[in-house]
Amino acid sequence: MHAPTPAGIKLHRADQTLELRYATGRQFMLSAEYLRVFSPSAEVRGHGLEEPVLVPGKRAVGIQEIVPVGQYAVRLVFDDGHDSGLYSWDVLWELGREQEKNWARYQQRLAEHGMSRDRDLVKLAALPKKFTPPKVQRA
Repeated sequence: MHAPTPAGIKLHRADQTLELRYATGRQFMLSAEYLRVFSPSAEVRGHGLEEPVLVPGKRAVGIQEIVPVGQYAVRLVFDDGHDSGLYSWDVLWELGREQEKNWARYQQRLAEHGMSRDRDLVKLAALPKKFTPPKVQRA
């Protein structure tokens, strides 16, 4: 796939969305959370995984910096320390085109695993059913 190069990229800091504008008139508004949980990094994409690693708790994540990488990509620096994914023009185009489908599947997977978009929220269903502490050996 060869995606078009964005004609403009703008970070809207107030709502933490990345605006991508194309010469064709197409435009995508991608949230920092969406970009973070669908990062093209090996940490999220894994190696040969059918679906990306499920990354919960990123509702409030922000983008600190956009670093150009040659003429083909940008590296996004997130405020949670993640900065290893290269967002090529192909990746950004695909994330924009598939945003609705990707987001619905992400939310479905969170629900299936009892996880949340909120960092400090753990659903009871995600906790182990029964915890038995190890026995202490007395000498």
